Amino acid sequence: MAGRIRESDIALVRERSRIDEVVGDQVSLKRAGGGALKGLCPFHDEKTPSFNVRPSHGTFHCFGCGEGGDVIAFVMKVEHLSFVEAVERLADRAGIQLTYEGGGVTIQRDRGTRSRLIEAHKAAAEYYAEQLATPEAQAAREFLAERGFDEAAARQFGCGFAPGGWDKLTKHLLGRGFELTELIKSQLTKEGRQGPIDRFHRRLLWPIKDIGGEVVGFGARRIFDDDPIQAKYLNTSESMIYKKSNVLFGLDQAKKEIAKRKQAVIVEGYTDVMAMHLAGVPTAVASCGTAFGTDHMNVLRRLLIDDDVNGEVIFTFDGDEAGQKAALKAFEGEQTFSAQTYIAVAPDNMDPCELRQAKGDVAVRDLVARRTPLIEFAIKAQLKAYDLDSVDGRVEALKKMVPFVAQIKDRAKRDGYATRLAWWVGWDDEAMVVRRVRQVSGGKAPVVAAQRVDPNQIALGVEVDGPARPNPRDPRLVPEREVLKVALRMPEYAGPLYDSLPDEAFTEPAYVALHRAIRDAGGASSGLAGTAYLDAISQACSHASVRSVLTELAVEPLTVKQNDEFRYVSMVIARLQEVQVGKQVEDVKSRLRRLSPIKDAEEYRALWGDLVALEEYRKALLQQSAGVL
Repeated sequence: MAGRIRESDIALVRERSRIDEVVGDQVSLKRAGGGALKGLCPFHDEKTPSFNVRPSHGTFHCFGCGEGGDVIAFVMKVEHLSFVEAVERLADRAGIQLTYEGGGVTIQRDRGTRSRLIEAHKAAAEYYAEQLATPEAQAAREFLAERGFDEAAARQFGCGFAPGGWDKLTKHLLGRGFELTELIKSQLTKEGRQGPIDRFHRRLLWPIKDIGGEVVGFGARRIFDDDPIQAKYLNTSESMIYKKSNVLFGLDQAKKEIAKRKQAVIVEGYTDVMAMHLAGVPTAVASCGTAFGTDHMNVLRRLLIDDDVNGEVIFTFDGDEAGQKAALKAFEGEQTFSAQTYIAVAPDNMDPCELRQAKGDVAVRDLVARRTPLIEFAIKAQLKAYDLDSVDGRVEALKKMVPFVAQIKDRAKRDGYATRLAWWVGWDDEAMVVRRVRQVSGGKAPVVAAQRVDPNQIALGVEVDGPARPNPRDPRLVPEREVLKVALRMPEYAGPLYDSLPDEAFTEPAYVALHRAIRDAGGASSGLAGTAYLDAISQACSHASVRSVLTELAVEPLTVKQNDEFRYVSMVIARLQEVQVGKQVEDVKSRLRRLSPIKDAEEYRALWGDLVALEEYRKALLQQSAGVL
C-alpha cells in the first residue's frame, strides 16, 4: 500500500488545478461580478444559481446548501472520492507525478479504490479498441460501416470489440497488475462455473464515460446470430464508479457545445449519438441502459445554467406508438427544465442513424431544426384518440386534456396552451377552456354560479326547468335574435331562406328551441300569417320559457325601413350565415393544425381547398350583410 502523499505535492496540485476549469467540467459557469463565477449547484436541486466560484481564491461556496471548500474538496464531493483519490485525480489531470512519503516516487494506487477501477476501465477500453482491428472483429467493423461510420468515427467514440474466449480481457488486465477482486468489483469480470470470465464476449463495444471523460462502463451490441445471449444490448452493471441514472453517453464530447449553444439533444442509442455528432449536431447524448430520467435532467441543467430561458432540450423519439409513449413520459419530467423543451420525430419512424444513412447529414440537422414543443406534441398525440369533428368527441377530448394542460407549472405557458387546446379541439369559447384549466390547476372545484331567476319569468308563471331567457343585450346573440324576429314578423319575406337554416346556426338553447318550434309549425313558408301563425308556433313550443321568448320577439321593434323589407331580411340572414360559416372555417383550421403538410399531404391539400372556398363564401356573406347590425 502506498504511503502518504507529500504535502508539497498536495500544495502543487492545488496551485496547478484551476478551480474554475475543474468545476467547469461539471457545471456551466457565468460571470457574477466581483471576480466571481456562478452556476447551478451540483450538490442540491435549484432553479436559480447560488453556487459561486472564486478563481482568485481557489474556492467554491453554495449559498443554497452551504457546501464549500477548495478544488480538492470539490472533486471529493462531486466524484465521491477519498482525499487521496481526489488528489490523484487532479494530479493526473495536471500531469504531476506524486511522491508518497515512505514509498518513494510512485503512482501506485491503493487496491480497490475508485481510482483503481477507473484505471482498469481505461486499460480495458484500450484493449477493446485494439481488438476491433483483428480478423475476429470483421462483423463488428461491417456493422459500423453499414451504418455510415468509418474508422475515424469508431476511433472518435472509442468503439471496440470484446473477443471470444472466456477470459481474454481478464488475463490481459491481470498481466497489467490489477487484482481479480478489483476486476470483479469494477464489473469487467464475473465469476463463472469454472472460474473468472469476462463480462462481454464477441460483441461490439462503446466505452461509457462520465462527465469528466473517464471510462466507467461499456455498452455492448449483439452482432453474431449464434450469440447465446439474445438481448440486443448489454450494459455494465452498476458499480462503485458506474451509476446509469447519472451517466449520459456522449456527454464528455458534448458538454462544451451544450454549454455554448444552450442546447441538448436527447437520442435513444449509441449509433444515434454518433450519427448526430458526425452530421453536425454535437450536442447529442443518450441514456445508457435505462430511460432518460430526473438525474439525467439535473446533469444537463447544470450545463445549461437552466435559468436561461433560451436554453433548449430536444428529445428525439421514433414516431411509432412506443416513441409517443416515451414522449409522454418525458413530459412528466419535462418541467424540471425551465429551458424550452422540444421533440423531433423523423419521417417514416426512422431513428437519427437511419435518417443519416437514408437522407444524409442535412436531413439530420433539419430534424433538429424542425422540432416541435414537447407539450404541443404530447397534447396532439392524445387528441388523435378523439373524433374532433363531432361535438361529443370535442367534449370528451376537453374532459381528458384540461387536467393534462393543468399540470403545466408555468402559469403563462399553461394559459397559452389552454388557448391552443381550444384551437386544436375546435372549441369556440377559448376563455372557457382557459378558465377551466386555471380552476383545475389550482386544485379547486369550479365555482358554479347560483342560478338567477328572472322576475319576469316568475310573473309570467314560467317553469324554471326550460331554457333560460337569453340576455336581450348580449351582443354575441344579436344576429340570432334578429333572424328570429324577421321569421316571426315577416315570414312572407323570410320564407325558404329562413327555413333552410340548420339548428346549428343558433347557439342559445332558447333560440334553438324557438327555431325548432317555427319549423314544427310549418316554417316561414307555411302560408300562415298574423295571429294564426304565432299561435301555431306557440303550440309547438316545448316550454313556457320558450313561449315567453316568442311573445317578446314578436313585439320587439325592427329597424327595417318601409319598402326595404326583402333586402333587410336577406341581410339579416346573411349575417347569421356568416357567423355559421365562420365556425366552419375555424373547424377546418383546427383540423389543419392537427395535420402535417408533409406526412398528410393529400388530406392537407383537400382541407386547404375547402378552407379557401369557405373563406370566399364567408367574404361574400359579409359583403351582403354589411351594415345591417
